[in-house]
Amino acid sequence: MFPEYRDLISKLKTADAHFARLFNHHNALDQRIKNIEDGVEAANALAVENLKKEKLRVKDELYQLLRKAAA
Repeated sequence: MFPEYRDLISKLKTADAHFARLFNHHNALDQRIKNIEDGVEAANALAVENLKKEKLRVKDELYQLLRKAAA
């Protein structure tokens, strides 16, 4: 995710608790979606869609924080 911001992501994960929480939440959502798609965890299509929307919302927020920190 955002390879152009790799160094900044590492810095913000340690320096900004809000960013770190969002980053971890995004990763947890990603893992849960993968588990559902792989059949490890059960969920209906609507639940998967909602998880994907939440993941995208979090990713957008992370991107805004990265752009602000890079400016």
